[in-house]
Parts: sequence; C-alpha cells; structure tokens
Amino acid sequence: MLGLFFMRRIGLMSLQKTIQILGGLLPLLLLGCASTVEKSADKPLYWPSAPVEPRYQYVTTLRSEESVRAVTAEDRFKRAMTGEKEQPRVLGKPFDVAAGHGLVVVTDTVLRKGFIFNLPRQKMYQFGHLGKQGVLAKPMGVAVGPDSQIYIADVSARTVFVYDAYGMFRLAMGGMEEFDRPVDVAVSPDGQRIYVVDAGGIDSPRHRVVVFDANGVKQFAFGERGEGTGQFNLPTQLDVAPDGTVYVLDAGNFRVQAFTATGGFLRTWGKVGRGFGDLARPRGLAVGTDGNVYVSDAAFRNVQVFTPQGQLLLAIGSEEIADRPGQYAMPAGVALDELGHVYIVDQAFAKVDVLKQLSEAERAEVVEQRDLLK
Repeated sequence: MLGLFFMRRIGLMSLQKTIQILGGLLPLLLLGCASTVEKSADKPLYWPSAPVEPRYQYVTTLRSEESVRAVTAEDRFKRAMTGEKEQPRVLGKPFDVAAGHGLVVVTDTVLRKGFIFNLPRQKMYQFGHLGKQGVLAKPMGVAVGPDSQIYIADVSARTVFVYDAYGMFRLAMGGMEEFDRPVDVAVSPDGQRIYVVDAGGIDSPRHRVVVFDANGVKQFAFGERGEGTGQFNLPTQLDVAPDGTVYVLDAGNFRVQAFTATGGFLRTWGKVGRGFGDLARPRGLAVGTDGNVYVSDAAFRNVQVFTPQGQLLLAIGSEEIADRPGQYAMPAGVALDELGHVYIVDQAFAKVDVLKQLSEAERAEVVEQRDLLK
C-alpha cells in the first residue's frame, strides 16, 4: 500500500491509477508521509540494479508513527525551525513483521511488545504490554490472518497469543506443556489452520510444527529432530503459500522444506555456503502471492528470492552497511502483503524497509527512462 503512492513521485504511476487500485483512500493519506522518509535515496533504488530490468523498488522506512502520519503545516514549520530531518525511533530491537489488510505488525524482543502500523488510520499502536491477559514476555514470530487477527509466538511464555486488529487480546494457544520454544506462527489462507514452529533446543527432541484450529485447539504436529527429509534442526520460521503449501525455514540444516497443508513432505532446497542460493545465517522466511519464497540471511545481509521449486531469482540488499535504504546490518523478519509490498526488518538499525514489486508496465517504463538518460 505504501509504495503505490510513492511510485507517483517518480513518475511510475499516475494518481488516477493509484486511486483505482486502492479506492482513493491510502494515496491521499500518504501524501504527507512522503516528506517523512529519513535518509531516503537521492534517486529511485531498484533491485536488480541496471542494466538488468528492475523487479523491486524501495518505497519507505517504518520506524514510528511519523512513518504513516500525514505531515501538517505545523510539522513542516517545526522542522524548518529546528532543522529536524530524521524520524523519531520507537523500535528497540524489532524481530519479525507481518502485513495485510492495511496493517503492518512488528514484534520487538527488547521492548517486549508489538507495534501495529495502521495505514488507513495513519496511526501506530503499541500492544501486548498492558492488562491481565496477553502480556508479552519475548515476542518473536508474528502473522496477520485473513480476518485481520494478529498472532504472536512468545518464546518465553511458550504461548501463541491472538489479538484483534487493534491489539486487544482474544485468546491463547499452547502453553508450557505443549511447546519448548515457539518461535514463529503462520495462518492458512482460509484462517482455519494455525501453524506454529516449535524450535525445541539443544537438549530437546521436539523440533517440529504444531497445528491448531481457529479456536486454538491442537489438531496435529509434524516433524522431529534430524537431518532427513521432513525432519528439522532448530527450525526458525514458516509461512503458508496461497495454494496451502507450508514452507519451513530449517535453519540448523541450512535449508527450506515444503510440506502439504497436512504435513506431508514435498521438497527441499538449500545448503550451507557463501555462494548464490546458499544459506549461511538464515533468519526470516515469507511467501508472496505468486508463490515465490523470500529468505533473509544475516551473514549475507540480504533477502534472497526463490521460486517455489527453490531456484534463486535475485537478492535484495547491498554490500554496504549503513543506516540507509536497502542496506542491512542484521536482517531478520520478512513479510509480503496482498498488494506485493515487501517488508524487511533490520534489528541493528531498528527499522522496517518497505519495497514494492513492479508490474510489467512499470518495469518497462523504468527501462525506457534509463534509455532516455543514456
């Protein structure tokens, strides 16, 4: 959603076309947000870089409510008087991100809370730190269901907490007896199955995926500790593709494994290494609407994009390390929304970068503009 307005700034999409796509709401709300982007690129930033046809473009960075709030005349006057240019930072050590239906949800392991960036309302809410129920101890993986419910895997509480779209507690799944180390959660496209990664530990055999129904009742589990197909060694993240395929980041085995919705093994790819398509320190995993699989790697400081069969398409990131767009020191969670935006968490810089997948027409226009500038 964020990217559709920002494309207009660089001439890739007209306001009329943007309004047709988003019903006219978000582009107008985000009109003021364009000036809040800190340390933005001097020129459009694409992946892959020229002369290859681009597939993704940097849009903005989320750090605080300033990232989504319209800038007023008072704000502009204050910044002109004080010289303030950067957004305030509220994230401590963000870990994972989920996005959908106008919501971008981020977990923070140091601040022990969740953050909701509500795009239509131009608000940021903090949740999971107050009340008698649903108080987070160490939130890690997060998911947004088709009904906008928010699911957070809390590794210290050994529980998956469920909240509504505003961060109000709804119910809890699992518990001390069920999980050793629940580190991530994903929701099936119809919202009827909740998949939870139980990473186990050095002394635990329970390296697996546990599946619940929408009411929090356990249905079944699959996987065990090992190196064979269908087995796991310290699995860290998972996501569910639009066709129901479950992808698990089997980090200790340096691979991605794919399963049916009921846990039947399908395929695997990946190995430890420093080459293209290898994994060195994999952290996050997400699946797009086209079925492509995104894997972040802290050693490579990038996000690699694979086909559903495991063929490497490209990598998103930079070899440089600075708090700038598209540069990451410690990438962690990654997510995609239904409009094709990519969200990448960097723990070291306490940010979430937002990228947009370019349509075929947009890619062609960028190439045409490049040719005109030659």
